[in-house]
Amino acid sequence: MSRSPSSPAPSGADSVTRIAEGYAFEGPALDLGALLWGDGAGLACRPDVPVRVPLAVLNRHGLVAGATGTGKTKTLQLLAEQLSDQGVPVFLADIKGDVSGISAPGAANDKVRQRAAEVGQDWSPAGFPAEFYALGGIGTGVPLRATVTDFGPVLLAKVLGLNPTQEQSLGLIFHYADGKGLELFDLKDLRAVVAFLTSDEGRPELKGIGGLSSQTAGVILRALTAFEQQGAGPFFGEPAFDTAELLRTAPDGRGTVSVLELPAVQDKPQLFSTFLMWLLADLFHDLPEVGDLDRPKLVFFFDEAHLLFKGASKAFLESITQTVRLIRSKGVGIFFVTQSPRDVPADVLGQLGSRVQHALRAFTPDDAKALKATVSTFPVSPYDLEEVLTGLGTGEAVVTVLSEKGAPTPVAAVRLRAPRSLMGPVDAAALEGAVRASGLYGRYAQAVDRESAYEKLTAAAAAAPAGAPPEEPAKRPEAARPEPSLVEQVVGSGVFKSLARSVGTQLGREITRSLFGTSRGRRR
Repeated sequence: MSRSPSSPAPSGADSVTRIAEGYAFEGPALDLGALLWGDGAGLACRPDVPVRVPLAVLNRHGLVAGATGTGKTKTLQLLAEQLSDQGVPVFLADIKGDVSGISAPGAANDKVRQRAAEVGQDWSPAGFPAEFYALGGIGTGVPLRATVTDFGPVLLAKVLGLNPTQEQSLGLIFHYADGKGLELFDLKDLRAVVAFLTSDEGRPELKGIGGLSSQTAGVILRALTAFEQQGAGPFFGEPAFDTAELLRTAPDGRGTVSVLELPAVQDKPQLFSTFLMWLLADLFHDLPEVGDLDRPKLVFFFDEAHLLFKGASKAFLESITQTVRLIRSKGVGIFFVTQSPRDVPADVLGQLGSRVQHALRAFTPDDAKALKATVSTFPVSPYDLEEVLTGLGTGEAVVTVLSEKGAPTPVAAVRLRAPRSLMGPVDAAALEGAVRASGLYGRYAQAVDRESAYEKLTAAAAAAPAGAPPEEPAKRPEAARPEPSLVEQVVGSGVFKSLARSVGTQLGREITRSLFGTSRGRRR
């Protein structure tokens, strides 16, 4: 049963000893901070009792949670710095634009010096090797794109807001395009294929495997149009990003910190959260099984995680759960970052081995209920967690992690260490310079529009008049004949008929898909 640190506790000294022993690991570990413990005078910092997390268990995933303004971003920065120092690459999603400072040394001031002294930290300023990315090149960063085929129908259905039936129909469209050699690089490619499959000529193409109703196709086309009007078009296309870039280390052996700059697309939260899931799905599909390593290959921080789960279909949630469960054997660790543990489904939450819980607020009945639910997810401890969690200051948290043997460590209230890098954004000019100096800029900066489904269908439509019977135009007065739409041109094309029937040479390129329906990425 939990006890308050302010009430008499004859076992207090024993509890501190047990906590100290619980975090005394033999192998390499990340230093989180120092224990907070106390009696009637309240909680005090104990720099003689460091709280750490073993490097080897970080592929068992984790959660960083807490109310706005409690220090979650600085916790990410602290963890990312130490992972980089240990040679582990890191991926960070920078929602507010204040994580770019990880590339520059921090500034010493009275607050930093005081924090370092309180937790027993030998603080010195340091910057860390970083690459900066931007979705589709919107914002400052190396453009990060995926083709529509790479993204896959399940994730695309999530960002389009499709229901399960519409999601299945979208999967059927992808399957058809794969088999017919109609490459889906960007959104106009997908639109062109949907238009053909709802025509009189195209409808029989899917009849044997379920068909595509005009109503469902209409929903998909309208959703695609709205999606493009929101500015999502640049995210899809070529050159497609190779997720192997996230696994690089710097020449000095430190892990590269990949920072995805997202301030320019804050108004598209569902898109960027789902795009992050695509990155994970692609990594999952390509990385080999490695089991438990002495250090992870990559640690992925999934900020604003509640956006990923909000409104998600059952199939989508099942796919996330499977990815989280299985990707650890590929050497990848995932930390979900959100305001409340309740934002993460129970099946996913149960797989998160490390917990860093910042302060929670209890201003409303719902807040109080969330607080009780959070406390119930922690192991039994000598703390009164309801009292502690509402009284923590900025940069303080309640922690439990997995030991080197895989058992939960004792619950510990912790004053966290200060990051060594700049706690804030770097200058805009410096950020732009870092992006253009990157070795990846020349590879990904310029968008490419290769021949794909749209171009093939357009070419087929343009060739249609040459194959038309000479008497056909005279069957109807020219003045009475409406201008044919693009769809009518495409489906009336004899060239396209030939293209659509060329299954024999294309069937061998059927794309193998992963849990999310994403294609197998290309590795250079």
